[in-house]
Amino acid sequence: MAETPLEQSSTDLLTAYRREALLGGGEKRLADQHKKGKLTARERLTLLLDEDSFEEFGMFVRHRSHDFGLDKQRPLGDGVVTGCGKINGRMVYVFSQDFTVFGGSLSEAHAEKIVKVMEMAMRNGCPIIGLNDSGGARIQEGVVSLGGYADIFLLNTLASGVVPQISAILGPCAGGAVYSPAITDFVFMVEGTSYMFVTGPNVVKTVTHEDVTSEALGGADTHAQKSGVAHFAMPNELECLEAIRKLVTYLPQNNKEKAPSIAQSSSSLTSGGGGSRGVDSPDETRPALNSVIPDNPNKPYDMHAVIGEIVDADSFFEVHRDFATNIIVGFGRLNGESIGIVANQPLSMAGVLDIDSSTKGARFVRFCDAFNIPLVVFEDVPGFLPGTDQEWRGIIRHGAKLLYAFAEATVPKVTIITRKAYGGAYDVMNSKHIRGDMNYAWPAAEIAVMGPKGAVEIIFKKEIAEAADPVLREEELTTEYRTRFANPFIAAERGYVDDVIMPSETRLRLIRALKMLETKQDTNPWKKHGNIPL
Repeated sequence: MAETPLEQSSTDLLTAYRREALLGGGEKRLADQHKKGKLTARERLTLLLDEDSFEEFGMFVRHRSHDFGLDKQRPLGDGVVTGCGKINGRMVYVFSQDFTVFGGSLSEAHAEKIVKVMEMAMRNGCPIIGLNDSGGARIQEGVVSLGGYADIFLLNTLASGVVPQISAILGPCAGGAVYSPAITDFVFMVEGTSYMFVTGPNVVKTVTHEDVTSEALGGADTHAQKSGVAHFAMPNELECLEAIRKLVTYLPQNNKEKAPSIAQSSSSLTSGGGGSRGVDSPDETRPALNSVIPDNPNKPYDMHAVIGEIVDADSFFEVHRDFATNIIVGFGRLNGESIGIVANQPLSMAGVLDIDSSTKGARFVRFCDAFNIPLVVFEDVPGFLPGTDQEWRGIIRHGAKLLYAFAEATVPKVTIITRKAYGGAYDVMNSKHIRGDMNYAWPAAEIAVMGPKGAVEIIFKKEIAEAADPVLREEELTTEYRTRFANPFIAAERGYVDDVIMPSETRLRLIRALKMLETKQDTNPWKKHGNIPL
């Protein structure tokens, strides 16, 4: 049947509108985006989501402002593409800011689109992924634009701990715009093309007289290494979007679900060096771990080597890799199940806990607890970092964050003490005393108030001073102290350690422990919320 003129006109109008919306700010501005080494808003979604899975909302939304000539510029979509799609077959909600439309600036209508998609994500229990590329608030709209940011901040806060929130900074993100990503769970940045700061280089120069570039002030490397604002700094947008897809595979859809299991392939059943095998298979042992701890207790080793031997092959996904490197956090899999890993790193500052590492660890622990991801802790910690700088900047308060996070967490928690567990840091790193479910120690573990040498210097100070050969006497007493006290068996006698195990058994024992803890139920006293020492 032939279409009537009215029907033909309506169809043509729809086609024209869709064509206009897909062009964003126009072909020239799309080309300029490519010249900067950046993808367009829609290209990013195509790469992020499964093929043909994107469902767009609000394609025809326009702003409602009339001031400063804006009534003559009313592009469709108003600078942000919103909707839902799938990543590896699992639903996510997304927004992607379009820098080709008003520089991606946020208006009232722009904000309403983002709020709508966030509300839908919460109602449907799915992750939210925001691709940020914006010049900030749309100045022509004044306070209305600022109000739009606050609406988004509120939704970020309400969604925190309910659904995973992931932010990618793929261009500028300045002023008030930075606080939305800061509230989300994970922040990705791209080297050379993205930056975040509250005030830009020009304002900094005016106020503090410092000359600094955008890259040095708030680039990807700055935030990944110095401030810790960025969890990931990626070399390009393609790798950034691929990393987000990978991260999502470790996470549940929401706080009421478990993370998805990954079925083990037949090839992994016969692979070595970290490949996952059946729980009762004898080759779950990892003999290489028996020689990973140096004979000299003061010699470092790489905790990455320990983690790599224990988790499923190629499954470790490190978070905050370049920030506070004296602690390692990230996701992995054991027998196909997602776990969160927190580990001291002896290669960096001897694995000591300081302000940054405590905050980094606490943030990660609280995320895992919020989303039902079991925690595995690898402990080799000589204590908290001493010194006036740390004390004056609040190591007590910041160290308490990590303690609070572990004590508050109710997910399954398993600790392996590989070597040193000294002082208050022993307590903090998921000890039995703060509800660690299963706590194991390797034979070389030293669990004590402090290291043998320091303890001897305090306890036997007078005896050493009066000895005919003070150096020899100190060495003898240190050896005696280490034999009597700095070993895992005193703690095991008390039940503070559930078992002393060979390093090669660790993977098998962890798989069994987490299987046993699958049905764990633990609760905290009712409260509106705790008061973590921020």
